[in-house]
Order: sequence, then structure tokens, then C-alpha cells
Amino acid sequence: MPLYEHVLIARQDLSNAQAEGLIEHFSTVIADNGGKIVDYEYWGVKTMAYKINKNRKGHYAYLRSDAPAAAVQEMERLARLHDDVMRVMTIRVDTHEDGPSVQMQKRDERERGDRGDRPDRGERRDGDRPERRDGERRERSFERR
Repeated sequence: MPLYEHVLIARQDLSNAQAEGLIEHFSTVIADNGGKIVDYEYWGVKTMAYKINKNRKGHYAYLRSDAPAAAVQEMERLARLHDDVMRVMTIRVDTHEDGPSVQMQKRDERERGDRGDRPDRGERRDGDRPERRDGERRERSFERR
């Protein structure tokens, strides 16, 4: 059977138990249609890049499945009809990666890589800005003119 990865975004006003209940619900939908959930992760409430249905945050869930296409289509259909689910994304993959997803790894475990060609900033005096070119600092006055 083909392998899939699913990401669900549920409304922010759900409790954690209700959000994990959604994961269980969609897991049973896939199991009832001849597939199985290999692994799932609850990523928690995260801020979205833009508003969806007037919501700025959402409960994120990640599922890895081994299911026929009909089971995935049925799960997506039910997710789109469900009032608590705002978005669903399904991707077909060749293999599932071992271990936790990138979202669940600790920040220091992630590979940051090279920061590119950033020039050296040079010497700084006590963390202050360098002096102006004309050699004097300008004072701002907040008097009315």
C-alpha cells in the first residue's frame, strides 16, 4: 500500500483532549477502510502565518499512514466536512523517516547549517555604535519649535 503523511489544523478553541480525539477519530476512519496509522504526533497549538477562518492559531496534528487511496480520500472528505478541522494536507511519500518529525525535535538538535557569507562586523566599543563620520555625536532636543 502507498505511504502518506497528513497534517491537520484544528480550531484553536478546542481543548488538547478534543484535538487528540480528532487524531483518534481520523485514525479509525483510515483503519476502517483497510489502512493503518504507522505513527502520529500532536504538535500542539501553533501560530499560523495568516488567518484561516478568523483564527490566528490552531492545533496541529501529524499522521503517518499506510493506506489505500480510497481510505485516504474518505479521511480527507470527512476532515473537510468536520467543523473543527480548518485545513488538511496529504502528501504521498516513498518511505517514512525514522524518529520524530522536524517539528518535534529540540531546537539544538536541528542542523542549523552554515549562515552564509556574513561579513565580520568589526570591533565595537562597549557594544555601542561607532562614532559618526564628522566625529561628534548629535544630541536630540525634544523642545517644540
